[in-house]
Amino acid sequence: MDVDVEEMQVMYGTHAMKRDRAADVEYDEDIDYGDENRLRKRTKVVDYRDSDEENGGGPGVRIKSGPGGDTGALSNDEQQPSEPEDELTDANLIGAAHASRCHPNIMSDQEKNLFPDILRVPNSHKVFLFFRNAILNLFLSRPQNELTWDVVMREVDPARYGRNHPELLRRVYEYLRRVGLINFGVYHRLQPIMKLDNRPRIVVIGAGVAGLTAARQLQSFGFDVVVLEARARVGGRVTSFRKNNFVADLGAMVVTGLGGNPLAVVARQISMELFRLRTTCPLYDTSGELVPKSVDDMVEKEFNRLLEASAYLAHHLNFSHVGSSELSVGQALEWIIKLQERHVKQKHLEHLKKVSMSQDALKKVQSHVVKTQRNITAAQSRISQASSWSTAGAGTESSDFEARSAQFDLQSAYKTYDRQMTERQQLEIQLQQLEETIPSEVYLSVRDRQVLDWHFANLEFANATPLSTLSLKYWDQDDDYEFSGPHMTVRYGYSQLPSKLAEDLDVRLETPVRNISYTENGVEVIASNPTPSCPPVVHTANAALITIPLGVLKANTVSFTPPLPSWKADAIRRLGFGNLNKVVLCFEKAFWDPTINLFGHVNPTTTDRGEVFLFWNMHRAPTLIALVAGEAATNMERYPDHVAVGKALEALRHIFGEANVPPPVESVVTRWKTDEWAQGSYSYVAVGATGADYDFLSSPVTAPGAAPSQTNRPTLFFAGEHTSRNYPATVHGALLSGLREAGRIADQFFGRPYARKESAGSATSTTTTNGAGMDAGVASGVIGNLSEDAKAPANSSIASGNGVNGAAYDMASSDI
Repeated sequence: MDVDVEEMQVMYGTHAMKRDRAADVEYDEDIDYGDENRLRKRTKVVDYRDSDEENGGGPGVRIKSGPGGDTGALSNDEQQPSEPEDELTDANLIGAAHASRCHPNIMSDQEKNLFPDILRVPNSHKVFLFFRNAILNLFLSRPQNELTWDVVMREVDPARYGRNHPELLRRVYEYLRRVGLINFGVYHRLQPIMKLDNRPRIVVIGAGVAGLTAARQLQSFGFDVVVLEARARVGGRVTSFRKNNFVADLGAMVVTGLGGNPLAVVARQISMELFRLRTTCPLYDTSGELVPKSVDDMVEKEFNRLLEASAYLAHHLNFSHVGSSELSVGQALEWIIKLQERHVKQKHLEHLKKVSMSQDALKKVQSHVVKTQRNITAAQSRISQASSWSTAGAGTESSDFEARSAQFDLQSAYKTYDRQMTERQQLEIQLQQLEETIPSEVYLSVRDRQVLDWHFANLEFANATPLSTLSLKYWDQDDDYEFSGPHMTVRYGYSQLPSKLAEDLDVRLETPVRNISYTENGVEVIASNPTPSCPPVVHTANAALITIPLGVLKANTVSFTPPLPSWKADAIRRLGFGNLNKVVLCFEKAFWDPTINLFGHVNPTTTDRGEVFLFWNMHRAPTLIALVAGEAATNMERYPDHVAVGKALEALRHIFGEANVPPPVESVVTRWKTDEWAQGSYSYVAVGATGADYDFLSSPVTAPGAAPSQTNRPTLFFAGEHTSRNYPATVHGALLSGLREAGRIADQFFGRPYARKESAGSATSTTTTNGAGMDAGVASGVIGNLSEDAKAPANSSIASGNGVNGAAYDMASSDI
């Protein structure tokens, strides 16, 4: 390995710099977000505070003061708008923008691309931002109700800052509605959906959060939508166990922060009660004893240093390969541990050398002291002899000289003795200090390594895979987009979310899709008939939205005719799809501390570190959920239920005592890897993959055989957490991907209602299309006809050189 060991050792003692977060993140030091060390949480952004205004407005929204012009979008030769500085600094509007993952004072790249005319007029972007933030604030103040154009016109003054703003206000409203920043989730419609003749039909495959969210949006846009689901229930990997008073989430169970999370809005819409997760997590060792806090803190600090060191390797030293093989997180961590072990041994050897050198020096000084003592004795003897001669009257000039010489030698010997005794004393102190500060012969003790393995298991839980399969360079590519605030759990089960999303939708359960044929004219979806011995069901549609899990795509459970293009198939192969399992234990009463939501169980060896390593206590009923992560998650799927339950009970009895842990009255063991319709838990960036693979998976597919054009546009669209580069492996990522694809599909079939309307006399005016081609809300609105510029153009390559054809409307890069 071509890594400078000394540089690595110097770096290891410091904090590696983390990549800068996006400029739109603000830190609120006054908010207590709790200790999130055990969970995936890193940043803070300003939380949106609910408005109590009854009229759906709020102090930041300007009430209409009079009519304004209606001549279209802003242009250079028209009146310059004044600057709405006060509105752009309004706390409610800023909060609404942050809650919607938008910068309150800067247009996003997507907004700049879709509103290029705004950029041509100085300061007009501030008008756009005010309109955007004000509309967001209107919706977020009362998300239970549809935000209609009439309400926007009544509450926001479109003519306050110059001419032409009614048209711009309408465009901003339609943009926010189309991309799912307003009027998303489960809300009460105030205007009926207009039934259009020959409305496009979309088949949504998969009734998980992504599919149901997209289906609701598409239906609100005026599409004819049918949802096909292989299971006998909706929700996919969001499912809850319910029996008597017991509730436990078997799949997704944590809302990872509320600041900017669309689930915060949906939770308000459906009255989904969220419970703040207390992240205090005591650890119990293999003997059932509580790990001392000093040890826990020390090992956790070392764990964080190891992660920082691995990040330094990957991002600062650009060291992520050995030869042609890419390094995994696990390989890097174990290599750094070995480096540290060698460093510790070197320090121990250096210490022993210092002790040996000090001992040798002390022996040498001691021998000199003995010699000096002899010299003192000899000098004293000579002085005594000379004195006796003088006393006897036998003194001579020669004897007097001898006496003086002996006296000089004695004084010199005394000085030498004093210096040697001082040196001996210093060496004795130095030797004592060395003997009292003997460094450890090992980097980590057996217990320290076991606790460190617990932290590694927790990281494997966060990524649903062993660290040996996780890409060192790209595993944390989504870190900069994590939401602020404490982690939350859903008090009465997460499955209430998909159940509410499925209301008023045409969902066909127990209808597993087997084949999808696609051409430039549409799709034909063949699904198994829920009635036994009946022929398959064939669904024809203008397009299909595929939201099945990545694990099912990997297993080729659903075939495509023609096969998916190589860029799509390769991304499916490269990106990882991990596994995480749970053992749910329901008891008659709690024998643990009910005020603690989490407690950890340290396993004895590295190979079984993820086996029932963490217990969750989240609901009022006495229920514990034991997590099984890493290699243990797959290994435990081979065990029968009673063995898996037995392993969890054994761990609990080590902690609380044999007599205090009774058999559970109910138990559930998940097996997500062998679940036919999931084949895993959630995605991760595997060795050999990058974050760009999420973009490839999100890109629509056009039928082969002809160049993309207005008549040969994509007919296959894809959503799901595995298509969300910024928010993978999360429920909110799945939800946002559904909103993204619904907007993309609507833009393709109905055009862009937010595009600039050209005036009749404009030199850039082009042929208009009939308003009946738009979605229902637009077709009945003020805009009426759209220019051809408003139509979704032919697909453009989103990844140069990769042959990827994606619609020009693409939110994958920002995942708003």
